[in-house]
Amino acid sequence: MKNLDERTITQAVIERNSFSSNERLKDVMHSLVQHLHSFAREVELTEEEWEIGVKFLTDVGQICSPTRQEFILLSDTLGLSTLVIAQNHKKPIGCTEATVFGPFHVQDAPRLELGSNMSEGVKGTSWFVNGVIKGIDGQIIPHAEIEAWQADDEGFYDVQKENIDKYQGRAIFHADKDGKYHFQTIVPEAYPIPHDGPVGKMLEALNRHPWRPAHLHFMISAPGYERLVTHVFKDKGDYLDSDAVFGVRTSLIAEWVKHESGIAPNGEYQSHPFYTLDFDFILNKQKVEAA
Repeated sequence: MKNLDERTITQAVIERNSFSSNERLKDVMHSLVQHLHSFAREVELTEEEWEIGVKFLTDVGQICSPTRQEFILLSDTLGLSTLVIAQNHKKPIGCTEATVFGPFHVQDAPRLELGSNMSEGVKGTSWFVNGVIKGIDGQIIPHAEIEAWQADDEGFYDVQKENIDKYQGRAIFHADKDGKYHFQTIVPEAYPIPHDGPVGKMLEALNRHPWRPAHLHFMISAPGYERLVTHVFKDKGDYLDSDAVFGVRTSLIAEWVKHESGIAPNGEYQSHPFYTLDFDFILNKQKVEAA
């Protein structure tokens, strides 16, 4: 142990970590140390570069707050979030695909009656969203919990705004007994992820843009089925092929249909053009743990 060098340090760290009684932790740390050390050797990491890397991670941590999770942005923009989601949510063909969770979910979104307007008081073009929650076998799933959240027509989430007294552009609904859901909101627009911090500087250095295509977030839960976290993206929208967080899936792109003024799906007259989205979600059955 006294004569550690670049050839022997890796095994020394692995052996030091081997005393843990947590086998999974040992496996993860074993692999992490090996890959981290291999990376440093492969790129011949300099002391100056190591210091820059430490400062970058420090900056990422320091800018985090209850309304801003810079580490999630970092994970998203490096594709790590998509990788972890993809390998942990393999589903049968036909199920709705999962995608990135994003940094703007909250734990206490308002619970609204089915059909309510979750963007009350937010300026934007009216949008009526509806569909059915089903299983992969076509079975209707009654009373599924549907949580939706989105940016406004300027590309901001409510939690990014100062002095908000209530959430807007997010809500929790429950499908009806026939698995149907419907609610009103406004049409979201493409927006840049927060790029005034260290992740933004990283993207700029890599000559990458921070933009996300227009989308609506969903998290759907029902007894006996895997929880689904996903988006629905606007067909023919900008940035579908260059989403800053690698979240787009072809199966999640849908037509947001424009209508001229007239009677909307809620039976009310709309004096301005409005949009509709009809999108069904197909959930995967929960795996039964072996006894």
